[in-house]
Amino acid sequence: MIVRLRGQLSEVGEEAVVIDRDGLAYEVLVPAFALAELTACRGESITLHTLHDLEGSAAGGSLTPRLVGFLRREEREFFELFLTVKGVGVRKGLRALAVPVARIAADIESGDAAALARLPGIGRRMADQIVAELRGKVKSHAFAAGSVPAASTEAWSRDERDAIEVLVAWGDARPEAERLIARARQIHEAFAGPDDWVRAAYRIKSGAEG
Repeated sequence: MIVRLRGQLSEVGEEAVVIDRDGLAYEVLVPAFALAELTACRGESITLHTLHDLEGSAAGGSLTPRLVGFLRREEREFFELFLTVKGVGVRKGLRALAVPVARIAADIESGDAAALARLPGIGRRMADQIVAELRGKVKSHAFAAGSVPAASTEAWSRDERDAIEVLVAWGDARPEAERLIARARQIHEAFAGPDDWVRAAYRIKSGAEG
């Protein structure tokens, strides 16, 4: 099974991206919340953490293999849990992930069914079911890489502030740039200069943390 795919991101659509690798083009379904970040990476080499899906009806003898991809391993792990909820299929689940995984996981853990019900394709009845089936199981995902809170401006070192400005200049939204640097700070105590912070941020962005 393909669990990780690295290649050049050549196309970004409304529901899927195309990764070029070794002369082959792989179509990969992706969650809605990741589209902005992926669009910013068009033309670059990225890594997606993937899982397989067979779309269609086995009874009808028509099953189409699909790849589903996430920028971070923790997001894929959350999605696998999300799919265990009765009535949440791959397509429905990907559309529902219109906001970062960490926010959804936090809403599940806090029992905020009203917030979950606002996700695309998720009504109140299904939101209640998601809370009932997953509460207590996704706590670690509420504090995963995607949920690192941005520090206040006063909390950044000069090198960190410079690195954030570089990321913003290169196309990242400021909240995303701050999140990446905050995550890099969690993993590494310090770097020698802003260039090292930027490199660490892009390793995190590509899914290669550490």
